[in-house]
Amino acid sequence: MPGADVSAAEAIAAVRAGSAWLLDVREDNEWDAGHAPGAHHIPMQEIAARQDELPSQLPILAACHVGVRSRMVTDALVGAGYPAVNLAGGMAAWQECGGDVRTADGAPGRII
Repeated sequence: MPGADVSAAEAIAAVRAGSAWLLDVREDNEWDAGHAPGAHHIPMQEIAARQDELPSQLPILAACHVGVRSRMVTDALVGAGYPAVNLAGGMAAWQECGGDVRTADGAPGRII
């Protein structure tokens, strides 16, 4: 359901199944500290300028630290016609639920 909040468990399952496109909207320093492997990084302020990078058919699963910024991005994407949902609790919930978090070099990461 576009615009809905999904739990971390639902998000992890969808990403593992390849049925959602994980969009991390956090700032560069947050991304560098740790992110989900396979996530796509477009900071919140760059979404409008980089819309051509977003899929139009696969659901977009927006994530930030705790779900506030990604909620705003989700609402904007749904308003623009994208099939987007929000990761409730953000990457903090993702990690707490057992979702993998890594740095660019593959080392264990942390959510900041």
